Amino acid sequence: VQLQASGGGLVQPGGSLTLSCAASRSIFRINDVAWYRQAPGKQRELVAAITSAGTTMYEDSAKGRFTISKDNAKNTVYLQMNNLKPEDTAVYYCAADAMWEEILRGTADYWGQGTQVTVSS
Repeated sequence: VQLQASGGGLVQPGGSLTLSCAASRSIFRINDVAWYRQAPGKQRELVAAITSAGTTMYEDSAKGRFTISKDNAKNTVYLQMNNLKPEDTAVYYCAADAMWEEILRGTADYWGQGTQVTVSS
């Protein structure tokens, strides 16, 4: 299975971006999916996740600003990011795994290649 992350770019503070994670096969019905990010010099962190059943969770700084969703028919998971801040600048990765614990640990089986998000004026 391959995951393809896209949608990153340069945006001004307060702006919005939508990231997409497309899978090469229909796996999101039975796998949990997450978006992680890694800023330069920092550890990778879990930003948002969605279970196969559609339950969502968010890291504290993402609550109220980011929304994770999925379209099983299109094999795609999205991360809508609003009111972006400079501290959101990072490479964003999507990942999928059948086990929620692996998502929480950051040790998922399937990973996308990452997409750069830069928030700057």
